Amino acid sequence: MAGIHAVANFARTPVSAAKARVSVVRPSYVKMATLDRVPPPAPDAEAELEPRMPPGPRLPRILQTAGFMFGSSPWFIDACRRRFGDAVTFRTVFDSQFVMVFHPALVKELFHGPGEQLRAGEANAMLGPVVGERSVLLLDGSEHLRHRRLMLPPFHGRRMHTYVAAMRRSADLEIDAWPVGEPFALLASMQSLTLRVIMQAVFGYAPGPAEEDLRRRVRAMVEPLARPRSLALLAALPMLLGREPAMNDRFASARRGVDEVLFAEIARRRGLGDDALQDADDVFSALLLAEDEEGRRLSDQEVRDELVTLLLAGHETTATGLAWCFDLLLHAPAAHARALERDELYLDAVIKESLRIRPVIPAVGRVVRGGPFRLGEYVIPTGIEINPSIRVIHRREDIYPDAGAFRPERFLVDNPPDTYSWIPFGGGPRRCLGASFALMEMRIVLDRVLERAALRAADPDLAKVQFRAITLAPRDGVRVVQDRPPARG
Repeated sequence: MAGIHAVANFARTPVSAAKARVSVVRPSYVKMATLDRVPPPAPDAEAELEPRMPPGPRLPRILQTAGFMFGSSPWFIDACRRRFGDAVTFRTVFDSQFVMVFHPALVKELFHGPGEQLRAGEANAMLGPVVGERSVLLLDGSEHLRHRRLMLPPFHGRRMHTYVAAMRRSADLEIDAWPVGEPFALLASMQSLTLRVIMQAVFGYAPGPAEEDLRRRVRAMVEPLARPRSLALLAALPMLLGREPAMNDRFASARRGVDEVLFAEIARRRGLGDDALQDADDVFSALLLAEDEEGRRLSDQEVRDELVTLLLAGHETTATGLAWCFDLLLHAPAAHARALERDELYLDAVIKESLRIRPVIPAVGRVVRGGPFRLGEYVIPTGIEINPSIRVIHRREDIYPDAGAFRPERFLVDNPPDTYSWIPFGGGPRRCLGASFALMEMRIVLDRVLERAALRAADPDLAKVQFRAITLAPRDGVRVVQDRPPARG
């Protein structure tokens, strides 16, 4: 359920093109032993607020766009980091200028900058047609904080333990359906599993016709978005064509099908009264009861938008993370052998290392508003989006020696990677509010599969990366083979 910003720069409303000026290559102010950035020389007071953009490539915008969209690995971005330093200005056909940052110290500055000035909601605007304008992902400032406070309680403390049984049941149902002795794609199974968890733990549906109807409607809405770069096209095609394409019409029809069920269910549950809702353990009912400091509750539209947000952020992303986790583990014999011991701490480390090597979301974003923002030695003007590159930061050799190797032990040392060098869920006040839920679900599923099933990789190499909606997904779905029938649950 990572902060969603996979390809936002490709679908933002374009602004007037501006010439990118590159004067000199600026050094990376890094103490390699500690990864502390050495503060750059203090600027003159008069120049404090004068824009000073980071350097960047001189390539035409169309070529830079291709570097982002048509590479399964971040080779273009990382090459620019090595050439220009820890902050780089890029230009694409969809955005005349934006900045990517690659150092934990700069990430920390960004994550802890003022929320009213650094707007993550605006950076996520491309998700509006899917999640709705009142989603916590699209809100900024005080409205974002209000929604976040209302949504947090179900994802912390005692309530988290009530979801464990649903996660185990969902894992068992998938394991029992796997074929024996023939390859199958694990991603599809993980998608089915995580959707079932969302239906039961978040939406509060018991297995039955009503749950299956909503699952069918949800799949009809989500599956078109899972095609490569479909989310960017959903936002960009009306702008490029001057009309709504057929793809968008089909999505809108599927979205109305989901909304029809959700609004009817919101009305039904409100009619039950608070006493009945308080006895429920699902997130849906908790959202209907949640009140802010002034006693205000979420409107029907706000409840709908947050439910769809949890669906989008907690279904496809967690399923993709699980598929990558098994892909990496099954191609690492030593780690796999140790994981079979099912030590909880080691399984947590396996999950964190898999999210490092294969983060589900490539980047998060903040749009500068209300005046220039100082970022390290630079001053970023209003209207510019700043994106920490999760993929590149997770592959820095000065942070993660032999960064391409799968080594869960990195997270078992006394000083493991911190919250600015390991950022699969974003960070700061905008950190994914379902991160703990996702990590717990991944550990429970991983443990259950290791306990019951004997899986091996069907292919000798790791799966290739492909953009699917908001995620970096395995192109072939991670093909595996189950060598024997699963053990009894």
